[in-house]
Amino acid sequence: MIRTSLHHKQRLILLGFSLLIIATAFIGMGLGDASLPYSRLPAVLLGNGDLKENFILFSIRLPRLTVTLLAGMALGVSGAILQGMTRNDLADPGIIGINNGAGVAIAVFFLFFPIEADSFVYVLPVVAFIGAFLTAGLIYVFSYSRFTGFQPVRLVLVGVGFSMALSGVMIVLISTASREKVDFISNWLAGSVWGTDWVFAGAMLPWLIILIPYALWKARRLDILSLDESTTIGLGVALGRERLTLLLAAVALAAAAVSVTGGIAFIGLMAPHIARALVGPRHGLLIPVATLVGGWLLMLADTIGLHLIEPNGMPAGIVTALIGAPYFLYLLIRKI
Repeated sequence: MIRTSLHHKQRLILLGFSLLIIATAFIGMGLGDASLPYSRLPAVLLGNGDLKENFILFSIRLPRLTVTLLAGMALGVSGAILQGMTRNDLADPGIIGINNGAGVAIAVFFLFFPIEADSFVYVLPVVAFIGAFLTAGLIYVFSYSRFTGFQPVRLVLVGVGFSMALSGVMIVLISTASREKVDFISNWLAGSVWGTDWVFAGAMLPWLIILIPYALWKARRLDILSLDESTTIGLGVALGRERLTLLLAAVALAAAAVSVTGGIAFIGLMAPHIARALVGPRHGLLIPVATLVGGWLLMLADTIGLHLIEPNGMPAGIVTALIGAPYFLYLLIRKI
């Protein structure tokens, strides 16, 4: 049983990150070219704003903040699942190529199906899931040895190789596309949040409502999978089946997120690590914290990126990479 003191600590940490999310959202709602003074925000949020204020807040800023929050949550939980099931602290859907697999599928669909992006918003997560799952399956196969079984360290190396190869495929696809579609794919690769309407938040929400509770339900299984394989099998866990179902959940969460935010990496790496440092390795405690940490990190990165460089800002994916890449190298060096 998890000690009562740890539950109390977790609740305090969840409250702290909830307040950080609210504070970051409040700051983000007041920033931008169009004037919306902070003194007016409470009134506008309560429905007492004028037409311009309502449009700025409810049609432009709040949808984007909501999308980044939900996507960050999805990536944080996806990373926690991947790190638990692979016993590898370096696992992240962006680093090991899952995001790029989703990106290639989205790019192919966008290039070869004559449909505007906004009209297939609810199809995008499914398309991204197919590409991401095929990629994850190949990575898993190439990381497995019939002599030594599944090798977590090899997973990262194979995943990085797939990520680079899929980036090359994206470049080939770009070279055959029209200017408009090139701009879309380039922005996706950079991690520029492009799905900034309420409809995109609505497209992601069902995936999170189903899969985050599923991850919490599987928390004890993840605790067992974090042990060595012989111990896991000895405890009666169906190793192959559990890994497959958890992989499906992790891939689906990552695909739902990157289908509307672009190629965001390192959120799935950093959020579980921060959560683990705060509440320990038990997934029942770790996953809720990683959920909020991931949401806050991506919301913060997008808010900083939007206003860091004028006039167009910096993609959130670049901001997260500036923070996450050195941290990944530190973890890699420490692991070696």
